[in-house]
Amino acid sequence: MSVYDEELEFVTAHRRHLHQHPELSLKEYKTTEYIKSVLTDLNINHYQILDTGVIGVLEGSSEITLGFRADIDALPVQEQNDVPYKSAADNVMHACGHDGHTTALLLFAKRLKGLQDQGQLKHNCVLIFQPSEESNAGANLMINAWQTRPDFDAIFGVHLMPDEDEGLVLYKNDELTASATEFHFRVKGASAHVAQKHQGISALEAILKIAAEVGNIQQFHLDGLNRNIIHMGQISSGEAVNTVPANASLSGTIRTYQAADLAVIKTQLTKIKEAAELLYGVTVELYYTEGYPAVNNDADLKAPVEQSISAAGLSGIEKDKPYLFGEDFSFYNNIGKTYFVFVGCRNLEKGFASSLHTDTFNFDERVLIKVADYYQALLNNY
Repeated sequence: MSVYDEELEFVTAHRRHLHQHPELSLKEYKTTEYIKSVLTDLNINHYQILDTGVIGVLEGSSEITLGFRADIDALPVQEQNDVPYKSAADNVMHACGHDGHTTALLLFAKRLKGLQDQGQLKHNCVLIFQPSEESNAGANLMINAWQTRPDFDAIFGVHLMPDEDEGLVLYKNDELTASATEFHFRVKGASAHVAQKHQGISALEAILKIAAEVGNIQQFHLDGLNRNIIHMGQISSGEAVNTVPANASLSGTIRTYQAADLAVIKTQLTKIKEAAELLYGVTVELYYTEGYPAVNNDADLKAPVEQSISAAGLSGIEKDKPYLFGEDFSFYNNIGKTYFVFVGCRNLEKGFASSLHTDTFNFDERVLIKVADYYQALLNNY
């Protein structure tokens, strides 16, 4: 059996096991144990951080330390793929490719161990198997709990991208993804029977006005050349059809690249809150679920990234605009230079065309060997 066939067998077996046994954010207990067992079999030093999450460490021959990160959590999605390795968990699925990210890093770990055993490992390599990318900012949790964290010279990460063909890598200096912040309005009025509605205070009336004003922020208060999203995703109100609604709520998400734009949006949301209280006599609570900062790729790493894309037999496309996804890889920028790329995995001939976070997302495991090739080229080119 050729080396390539051995590696394809490796990634296929591990990816499909992980895909069949997905776990949600901060509940990746069996996934963590599985990763630890693979690293143990490879005789790679490793330790656990938090209740889930693993760090693998391989010492090289230089003082340079490089980090490589994979996220390990799944999504609350009911899988619709008719495949032998379909998710065995009800309403849990690896619909964002994290099973692939994890497997590619395990293959890279196997290669690194071979280099280390031969005395040919160029730099220190830290393999970060991170929980909870989809929620709770697992990267930030891991960093804050990482008491023995080394000084990193650079940290790299990848994300599979089914909107782009296999063999393509999308990258960009500076902002690659957007910041993500959720906003929540909670309105309290006063209930009354519909026959005496003038005695009540309608939370519904207030929340409708709030929604209308939120919809105007982009048009009237932000630079039209900047890409921002102020999305309202949930709204609810009322207790019964024949009473004045005493409660209402509105929640949504903000995606932006500029801290100044986010500040403008928050200022306007506060003004909308205060205006609703004055106009309708309601009490309004406004709060935020702070999400992920924008991923910022360090321009100093562009040259080795471009060299490594080519060395891995991939084609690089430098984006002119960032993605509007949120991605918690952004937190690693707090502990070192970082560079993140998207690796295409669309293959129309094989039927792999579904987007991220859909119930039919799937890909060919061969792309994971290319991810490992890219990581190894980064090691060689740094």
